[in-house]
Amino acid sequence: MLQRFIDSVQHYYFAFIASLPRLGLALAIVIGGILLAGWLSGIFKRRLLHSSRDPLMSRFLSKTIKVALIIVVILLGLNAAGLSGIAAGIFATAGASAIVIGFAFKDIAENFIAGIILAFNRPFNLDETIKIDDTMGKVKSMAFRYTQLKTFDGRDVYIPNADVLKKFVTNFTKDGFFRQDFVVGIAYESDIQQAVAIIQNCMDNADFLVHDEEHINFVVEDNLNVSTVDLKVHFWVTTEDYRRRTLEMRGHLIRLVKEEMDKAGIYLPCDIRELKAYGPDKTLKIEQVNLSQSI
Repeated sequence: MLQRFIDSVQHYYFAFIASLPRLGLALAIVIGGILLAGWLSGIFKRRLLHSSRDPLMSRFLSKTIKVALIIVVILLGLNAAGLSGIAAGIFATAGASAIVIGFAFKDIAENFIAGIILAFNRPFNLDETIKIDDTMGKVKSMAFRYTQLKTFDGRDVYIPNADVLKKFVTNFTKDGFFRQDFVVGIAYESDIQQAVAIIQNCMDNADFLVHDEEHINFVVEDNLNVSTVDLKVHFWVTTEDYRRRTLEMRGHLIRLVKEEMDKAGIYLPCDIRELKAYGPDKTLKIEQVNLSQSI
């Protein structure tokens, strides 16, 4: 019994020694193949980026090619190690278990296929500002399973590619222009035409706004409010930096309009409040206080 055990150990030992060259060759193939896959995918990424100018598609396709090459290298390594039966078994079991795996990893497969579709046909590019459902931010990357957005308050949101493909996507920076607006409330006794002319002149002379035939800046009477006549100002800005730059230009225009209104003597009143007295004594006593004397 002991001799049989020793013979078995010796047999496997000599078999292992005999297979060391094959194992070394297989290991060299796997290591060299992985390095070669990274190098080839890097070349493909650079060439595709140079020809298409599309960073997202370049990154996604280069990752896909790298993974496919690594799988091929591993199968070649198994064959070189004399484990071709294992490689054949992998293909056989892959076909037999495709349905089971499909159900088990349905979401992963769905997101991967959606990622491939988005790589070739999508409504956004890298660093563009988009909104998916209630999430708004800049596109930072697209992987096999998700698309990464960087929100304006610093959060990283990873949205499954299947959701990106199925849901409404709003792109705020696709063509580089965005229309903003704000409301100016003037007193009822003020001259509306004069106020409109002042605001329009501010926009016409603002070099930080967009001025062309397609993007028109204008002001229009919008509402008769309780204490003001509301004028709505519509203007176009560029979207190199959607959040900060757009808000800065909006604030600059508001400041210009306020200063010009003050120069023209057009009153911008606060909301009027109505005070009511309830109970048997419905009189309201008002007393004027001179704050300068009291100080």
